[in-house]
Amino acid sequence: MDDHDLHREAATLDAQDPLAGLRQRFLSPEGSDLVAYFDGNSLGRPVADVPQRLRDFTEQLWGDRLIRAWDEQWLDWPMRIGDRLGSLVLGAAPGQTVVADSTTVLLYKLSRAAVDAQAAGPQRRTEIVLDTDNFPTDRYVLEGIAGERGLTLRWIETDPTSGVTIDQVREAVGPQTALAVFSHVAYRSGHLADGPAITAAVHDAGGLVLWDLCHSGGSVPVALDEWGADLAVGCTYKYLNGGPGSPAWAYVAARHHGRLRQPIWGWIGRRDAFDMGPGYDPADGIRSFISGTPPILAMVPLQASLDLVEEAGIEAIRTKSVALTELVIRLADSLLVPLGVEVASPRDAALRGGHVTLRRKGFREVTAALWSQGVIPDYRDPDGLRIGVSPLSTSFAEVVTGMLALRDAVVAYDAGSGSSAASDAPVSGLTQ
Repeated sequence: MDDHDLHREAATLDAQDPLAGLRQRFLSPEGSDLVAYFDGNSLGRPVADVPQRLRDFTEQLWGDRLIRAWDEQWLDWPMRIGDRLGSLVLGAAPGQTVVADSTTVLLYKLSRAAVDAQAAGPQRRTEIVLDTDNFPTDRYVLEGIAGERGLTLRWIETDPTSGVTIDQVREAVGPQTALAVFSHVAYRSGHLADGPAITAAVHDAGGLVLWDLCHSGGSVPVALDEWGADLAVGCTYKYLNGGPGSPAWAYVAARHHGRLRQPIWGWIGRRDAFDMGPGYDPADGIRSFISGTPPILAMVPLQASLDLVEEAGIEAIRTKSVALTELVIRLADSLLVPLGVEVASPRDAALRGGHVTLRRKGFREVTAALWSQGVIPDYRDPDGLRIGVSPLSTSFAEVVTGMLALRDAVVAYDAGSGSSAASDAPVSGLTQ
């Protein structure tokens, strides 16, 4: 196909897309230089009515109700919005999901709670299982906890072009496994781990499992209750479009409530927060995993995005995600592989999340050149360029336009006219 044929095909796919109308529900400022946005797996686009929602919140709930809004509704938001997120995205029954803190803080809370409970059990388990290609924050948090609590880290060596496998997990877990922590979708390759099988394997060894769902939530259907998962965390600024620094969420299976005690004791997580009395008595249920004052204002954009997720349905979102990534891979094969580009993500859609990673020498400089043209992928070492397509806001035409621009940027780089200083290249370093 030539370029015109590709554009025509994309127009047909967009005309047939049942979610196409939702693209108009995202903010698209006049005069923007954006041509193709391929970084929805790092930061989602804002829903169009977020500015009005924030104005309404400021003028009404905050400006008019003031402190009364805490009693009237805000204190319930972390649990109420958590329940909605759990139902729409996570396959979680009510009472198990809470919105609060950052992913890092919640990783620490849940991991510490899990290993402390396991260390105090009859087998006094002292090992944490994790993989070498997990997101750095996950690894750093677990390294810190191991140092604090005198625990052993058991590493699974993971191929960065794929991800952790069930066979590797079965080999790594054992009678000392306290906790295993894995990403459901690998941040580099996009590899989709076998959630239910891995959860079962860790349980067979007597361990608990914590899933990092940062690259799954809002893109890949998850069934935490059905899996029998113990714990999970995730952010809301990627496919859930909550905005930069939007709050994270935590899932704790109901069977662990009262047994797992998180280590950051704050006043909101106390049984009677306004008693202000001596000593810490944790609240019942998922509220005990909150510490300080919840980030209420930051939950407003998230609610707008959850409205769109509910309207579309997570299965339809996944169907479009697969179609978009299939198109990316097909275009990579025809346009980029002849230029020395490698597809470094699983080709089987059943093993792939919502983004595709391409690899080639010079991609750091190519990424910088693309950003200057309004085409926004991101870069990850070694030599990886990620194409993150967001099903609610990305069109097939956008994919074709962006991939053609990527081809041209590679050709320009090879000709010596498209390179830029590596130190100037963007890496999207604030997100996974």
